[in-house]
Amino acid sequence: MDQSQIIKDFLQEELLLFDEYLHNSVKSDNPRITEMVNYLFHSKGKRLRPILVLMIAKACGGIIPETYHGAVTVELLHSATLIHDDVIDKSEKRRGRRSVNAVYDNTQAVLIGDYLLSTALMESVKTNDLNIVRIISELGQNLSEGELDQFSLASEIIIDENAYFDVIEKKTASLMRASILIGAITGGAGSEMISKFSRLGTILGICFQIRDDIFDYYNSDVGKPTGNDIREGKITLPLIYALKNAPRDLSSEMLQIIESRDYSDENTSILLAFAKKYHGVTYAREKMDEYLAEAETIINDFMFNSEIKTLMNLFLSYLKERSY
Repeated sequence: MDQSQIIKDFLQEELLLFDEYLHNSVKSDNPRITEMVNYLFHSKGKRLRPILVLMIAKACGGIIPETYHGAVTVELLHSATLIHDDVIDKSEKRRGRRSVNAVYDNTQAVLIGDYLLSTALMESVKTNDLNIVRIISELGQNLSEGELDQFSLASEIIIDENAYFDVIEKKTASLMRASILIGAITGGAGSEMISKFSRLGTILGICFQIRDDIFDYYNSDVGKPTGNDIREGKITLPLIYALKNAPRDLSSEMLQIIESRDYSDENTSILLAFAKKYHGVTYAREKMDEYLAEAETIINDFMFNSEIKTLMNLFLSYLKERSY
């Protein structure tokens, strides 16, 4: 069952209107900007964050024009961070096609990313809610801080599960949380419900990132090469767990590879096999299941109708089972 398609079908009209808001937000008289934006949005992507904004707003009371501006805000901010991430990581692929920096070069990629960030701020103002503007401003800080922390973990070779989750909280989780909060606020939710949604957004972001990290350990068309995280020096949860729990002498051998920064195809394969053999991937799946169980409890406690609850639980299933 394609859970994401069921949710998209439920929000079909709203997503079509979202696309109009999105395209209007990035219209430009500058032909270079138009060309790069068209390339970037040629593929719609998963639209997970706008879907969350719209679904939560609909659940809480209804979608208003400010909801769409909020959804555009998070989509633009997300797109900008992906562009900047690809420049930092020297990635040449994004969603199965050439990344923006691979097509246009790093300088132009950084500049179009900055353009999208500025446009996102303009869209946040159109929500007419200073609380949402504050959420977006804090989100920008968290994303930058998380990227810096991730860089430090990789450069200093820090193998620490708590530090790993701190980075996730500032990057992926903060964006999911902002999406849900914008939906809840524009939908008219009260403060108690908004607090619950904040926790739910954090959980969804953590689960999304753990699932993304698991992809790195298997040959599958997920838009990036297998072992890519390791080649970039990112030590994610499966490898962190294996290094802490495998026999000490073997973990020391793996650490020598990491400390040498010799991420040849052979060494990358060795690290991937090591993490799988010593239950790192299994542990990551178990952690994800724990978070998803908490999320399900939060959703079932809401006083929404059964259809909305079903869709929210489908979103949890999608996060667990998605193949890319």
